Amino acid sequence: MAGVRPGSSPTVLRIILARQLAELREKAGLSYEQAGEAIYSSSWTIRRIERAEGGLKPLTVKSLLVAYGITDPAEIETFVTLARGASRPGWWHSYDDVLPPWFRTAVGLEESATQIRAYEPQVIPGLLQTPDYIRSLSQAGFPDTTDNKTSRRVALRLARQELLTRPDAPAYWVVLDETVLRRLIGGPAVMRGQLAHLIKTAELPNVTIQVIPFGTGWHPALYGMFNIFRFPEAEMPDIVYSEYLTGAQYLSKPEEAAAYIEALDKMSALAATPEKTVTIFRTTIKEI
Repeated sequence: MAGVRPGSSPTVLRIILARQLAELREKAGLSYEQAGEAIYSSSWTIRRIERAEGGLKPLTVKSLLVAYGITDPAEIETFVTLARGASRPGWWHSYDDVLPPWFRTAVGLEESATQIRAYEPQVIPGLLQTPDYIRSLSQAGFPDTTDNKTSRRVALRLARQELLTRPDAPAYWVVLDETVLRRLIGGPAVMRGQLAHLIKTAELPNVTIQVIPFGTGWHPALYGMFNIFRFPEAEMPDIVYSEYLTGAQYLSKPEEAAAYIEALDKMSALAATPEKTVTIFRTTIKEI
């Protein structure tokens, strides 16, 4: 547990705790069923715990540790403290009315990542969107929503963006398909403002933006958007996040993350340099 940062988000703490408990159960030689019986619960409960689905009560963690042969009071207290941190609500929980359940984990991962790499073939990534662009997307995606809900979605996305300018901001490196720049979300004026914002954001020392021009042809990730999160905690693997129509998937197996990292490396090599990308933004503004 020495590598766990005090400021780690509840999401990351929950994942670390889940992985630690899974390792202890396996080391103790207990099956899911046996571990469940040890705490008067079910194998489903143990599987859910080890998938980091939801918070954990300190008493449940303590009971599992005893079942796994952990008796040192100091070690048990370390785990219990971690469980308390993992169960606390993140700031984003105040936006639960407009935050899809499948996206909550992604926000928590953003909060603790030291590096975020991304590919986006359809729209400007949420961390780089202007209020007008966010509002236009929300109105198009939720045509029957209220003005209040739209404003809440705008506020949530802007709150997420604050991580790019905080003192311990993560390195953010995104590759965009040129299609993203040509899709007139909200109309010409909104897009010109959005592109001007990209030029300004690209000046941040921790932000790298590249565009893959239309003339590049096929590249390894024409199939959809994805983010790769990297963390300072030794217990945390790289996690790949990607979306589909009704949800998202989170991949953490080393071989899965490696495949996405390799694809993104290839796309970065094919894309325009950050300097040439800014030129593309300026040219596109004039053409809209």
